Amino acid sequence: MSKYVKFTCERATSRVPPFEGLAALNAHRRKLLELRLIGVDSHGIGFGNLSVRDDATNNFYITGSATGGLPELTPADCAKVVAYDFAKNWVRYEGAAIPSSESLTHAAVYQSDADAGAILHCHDNALWETLLDQAPATSQTAEYGTPQLAYEIMQLFTQTDLRTRKILVMQGHQGGIVTFGKNLAEAFAVLMRERSKVCR
Repeated sequence: MSKYVKFTCERATSRVPPFEGLAALNAHRRKLLELRLIGVDSHGIGFGNLSVRDDATNNFYITGSATGGLPELTPADCAKVVAYDFAKNWVRYEGAAIPSSESLTHAAVYQSDADAGAILHCHDNALWETLLDQAPATSQTAEYGTPQLAYEIMQLFTQTDLRTRKILVMQGHQGGIVTFGKNLAEAFAVLMRERSKVCR
């Protein structure tokens, strides 16, 4: 188990078959890698992750832990989250790869918004600093990958305009930003729209 994964997990099966969203996931990963919004930092630690919902369920395919440096992912580099429990800080998954440390974060978005079909979690310090007081944000005490963060995200859906903005700032995770949409193209477009405002 990766030391960065904070939940306990249970593997249901060791194989993830090819899934419909894999090509789009890789296409958007390549763009994010080129922009250095996901990848591996100077200490060799991977950052950023993507997921796609499995049809109309709350199950989802997510990039595996420690895959940030890979240029292209195969099904073996992804995990399918098939059950989770925020209170128990627990995830059940299918696949050889351990699900991303942000799996509960993604689960909170999917559970809160039935229209969300894909999620991006990236790091952009300039955008993060700009959005701190402008976009829905979790508290500084909510660390990445924790049930507290998941609960706060669900609260943002009821207390802010997150459902329409489709972007949130993780105050307790330097540079951490989450966007979502009906698909990866929309989640990516939300991110690019907000970045274009900063780069003007």
